[in-house]
Amino acid sequence: MSITAEKGTISVHMENIFPIVKKALYNDKEIFLRELVSNAVDAINKFRHLQMIGEAAKDDSEFKIQIRFDKEARQLSIIDNGLGLTAEEVKKYINEVAFSSAHDFMERFKDQAAQIIGHFGLGFYSAFMVAEKVEIHSLSYLPGADPVLWSCDGSPNFEMMQGDKAERGTEIRLTLMNDELDFAEEPRLQHLIRKYCDFMPYPIMLGETQANKQEALWNKNPKEVTDQEYLDFYHYFFPFAPDPHLWIHLNVEVPFNLRGILFFPKLAHEMDSAKGQIKLFANNVFVSDQSEEFLPRFLMTLQGGIDCPDIPLNVSRSMLQNDPYVQRVSSFITRKVADRLKEMFNKDRDAFVKTWDDIHTFIKFGVMEDDKFYDKIKDVLLFKSSKGDYLTLEEYAARHPQLEKKVYYTSEESGQQRFVDLLGQQGIETIYLNTLIDTHFIQFLEYKNQEYKFARVDSDIAESLVDSDQPSLVDPKTNQTGDEALEELFKRELGQDKLTVKVQALKTEEVPALIVLPEQLRRLYEMTRFMQGSNPNEAEKLLEEHTLVVNSRHPLLQTLRKFADSQAERDTVHLLCEHLYDLAMLAHKPLRPEQMDRFMGNANKVLQLVAKSL
Repeated sequence: MSITAEKGTISVHMENIFPIVKKALYNDKEIFLRELVSNAVDAINKFRHLQMIGEAAKDDSEFKIQIRFDKEARQLSIIDNGLGLTAEEVKKYINEVAFSSAHDFMERFKDQAAQIIGHFGLGFYSAFMVAEKVEIHSLSYLPGADPVLWSCDGSPNFEMMQGDKAERGTEIRLTLMNDELDFAEEPRLQHLIRKYCDFMPYPIMLGETQANKQEALWNKNPKEVTDQEYLDFYHYFFPFAPDPHLWIHLNVEVPFNLRGILFFPKLAHEMDSAKGQIKLFANNVFVSDQSEEFLPRFLMTLQGGIDCPDIPLNVSRSMLQNDPYVQRVSSFITRKVADRLKEMFNKDRDAFVKTWDDIHTFIKFGVMEDDKFYDKIKDVLLFKSSKGDYLTLEEYAARHPQLEKKVYYTSEESGQQRFVDLLGQQGIETIYLNTLIDTHFIQFLEYKNQEYKFARVDSDIAESLVDSDQPSLVDPKTNQTGDEALEELFKRELGQDKLTVKVQALKTEEVPALIVLPEQLRRLYEMTRFMQGSNPNEAEKLLEEHTLVVNSRHPLLQTLRKFADSQAERDTVHLLCEHLYDLAMLAHKPLRPEQMDRFMGNANKVLQLVAKSL
């Protein structure tokens, strides 16, 4: 029975559906190709399923999708050899915009395995974003079916008549708009196929060449994949990147269908932690590389791909909805990442240590953002030690039981090395916390582990650095100890009301004086300094309340004590006190311009004194 030619109006439940499709439903015009190729894959999948259950005759044809283009004729065609459409099916699935043939097929065979990509009936109409006319040439697999030709110029009106297609399947033929002719150029089409359709299960032929890779590595059993295959797959995604540190292969069907591979990339510097890229797929169809709505922010450091067929997509498939299902998937991925890191720490700690400097920013950000991630991974958090190795908090506490879970750290190696060396001489390690995130990380750890207290090496003088056996004799003339005399001397000569002077006998004679700033005051200073809109001068005022620790064992201090009340040497004593203070301050932080001028002038005077004594 032949098809009667007819004209009609597409059934829609809203006015002017095409402007909505063109402007609102899809964020990017190029998505039309993904939609049409996905429909072609659906058609082949449906036909193969019907063959498997005996409802369609089997043949030796090779399933594939062909893309043909002719820029001069403004033609672009997507051709499949799937099950094809009858005239009645065209009326049902094309003329009634709100109906999805994929949905109808899934309802019909919902109890049998069939991979159907399409979720929405509007996918076909995305073609009108780039085409001024769209034709459907189709021949159904059903015996005796007549070929059908359907055409529409982008208005709600269509024409349908008997066609001339001789082979089973469907051709979607687009007459491109004049300003969309780049979609009929081979390089552009190759790029789009690689981007959106690379892992579709059938060959996509562009001319005589297959344009898609076809197999996604995450669909394989992880036990059957070699390390080299993982590396090759990574470089296929990210061709100019160095080899990743490690990877996580996700391949589960319960409690949801999820596949993917996540790679921990090598980072050139800390700020690269924001440059990860995780591509999101649905049934091997690329959906988006903006996966922030699908994964926690801290996982954005990672690279790779995730395929989750059941993710809820909006009509455009380019955005994700905030859905409880998505949250469960996100939590599962976070847990698998934590499990992989713990496994590496326990089975190959040396390899874990080698990767730590590259992945620590990601891990620190993760534990601060996600309590469950912290609970799983807290025992593998490492800290680089001044002895050159890496240790956990528990290991640090076990090495230094005398500190009673006090942890000494440095945030600026060069400026605080003197303190690090002094502690090292007494067998106390310092851990390095010198990245941008560490200021917040320290406070987070103290909140989570309230028995631990972090102290920067220049926040106080450790008891182990003080020689408690050093006698402090009282001078009968002044009724003061030597330490009290030195303290009074420096207070008098420096004349700073907010300066605290503390005299202690350190176990080293190499250091004459040190500046210390209480831990909480320094943290307040750093917080104030980095607050948006804060006055830098207000932050600097906090540093005025600091402590000068004078080492009474240093030979220079012992000499100063002898001449403290000598009027003849008063100028020299003042010069040396001031210069010692500036030296200590210079090791603590950069001097202000006026301080530097004074320091250089005093340094010149000290050199002159030394020259006279030669």
